[in-house]
Amino acid sequence: MSDGAVLHVKGRVLAGPEDVRDELWVIGGRISYDRPAGARDVTTVEGWALPGLVDAHCHVGLDAHGPVDPETAEKQALTDREAGTLLIRDAGSPSDTRWIDDRADLPKIIRAGRHIARTRRYIRNYAWEIEPEDLVAYVAQEARRGDGWVKLVGDWIDRGAGDLAPCWPRDAAAAAIAEAHRLGARVTAHCFAESSLRDLVEAGIDCVEHATGLTEDLIPLFAERGVAIVPTLVNIATFPRLADGGESRYPRWSAHMRRLHERRYDTVRAAYDAGIPVYVGTDAGGSLAHGLVAAEVAELVTAGIPPVRALSATSWGARAWLGRPGLEEGAPADLVVYGADPRADVRVLAAPRRVVLNGIVVE
Repeated sequence: MSDGAVLHVKGRVLAGPEDVRDELWVIGGRISYDRPAGARDVTTVEGWALPGLVDAHCHVGLDAHGPVDPETAEKQALTDREAGTLLIRDAGSPSDTRWIDDRADLPKIIRAGRHIARTRRYIRNYAWEIEPEDLVAYVAQEARRGDGWVKLVGDWIDRGAGDLAPCWPRDAAAAAIAEAHRLGARVTAHCFAESSLRDLVEAGIDCVEHATGLTEDLIPLFAERGVAIVPTLVNIATFPRLADGGESRYPRWSAHMRRLHERRYDTVRAAYDAGIPVYVGTDAGGSLAHGLVAAEVAELVTAGIPPVRALSATSWGARAWLGRPGLEEGAPADLVVYGADPRADVRVLAAPRRVVLNGIVVE
């Protein structure tokens, strides 16, 4: 499209779950609901339009072994784009991906800096590995480097105990979270286990990744404090394989991981029913492939979340939570067009008809 070109999207524009419009126009890369006068170079796209999808737990620039080169990171971002993911909350990466911000053809990224973990208590080459007395300083460092988020590793296997265990004393976590908030950043944490959750929530954490350890006694606390969860069910599906691999050395941990996996759907549905905000994240970029956002939405539906709410968890609701616009007047034209109504069947998300990023049809 030329600089003076206009994109016309018509059919059904899902500006909100119930806010359905007949058409929108893209002028200068931005959305307008007013037909431009005298437009001549017009490209028309027809179908059901959604705001660009959100993957709220994704790792661009990371693979199973640590940081990757820019070419690999670019392929990861392009794979997400092809799936309709146009906004990523990068939940921890050791790579510097700021160069992506200069690429109008790649998804927009909200970074949480680099993971912050306890010494020898996380995946090698991923995180800053520190002790509790340094937690406030490292949280402040990553709050300044990131885009309004900081990522802690809240629990991991304790090899001495042979099972999952919390990484941080409550007072250290509370001081670090308070410092992040002072600097204008929100804090999230990787948590598989039950035992890490209460201290982190009472310390003021904003979000928990995975949250497989949510139990009946903890759910009201999350709901009362408004702590969001990003379940990453496509990642939790790998727990049985992980458990099999660790069976001989850590049988307690393996059994625990299997229990968390077995009740994963009940956990997510109970959280949703209690009013806990739930958002879509795939955990792509570690051992998982990119481009799995549609599969994660389908998993939320399998867990019992109504389809429109699961859709909101990767579109309207997720964008509002992250402070980014959707299909609003004057917003950047980041949208995905489908051949059928995704509110009726979220499986439609797996087959985008067109992907529009910054007003340009890129797929």
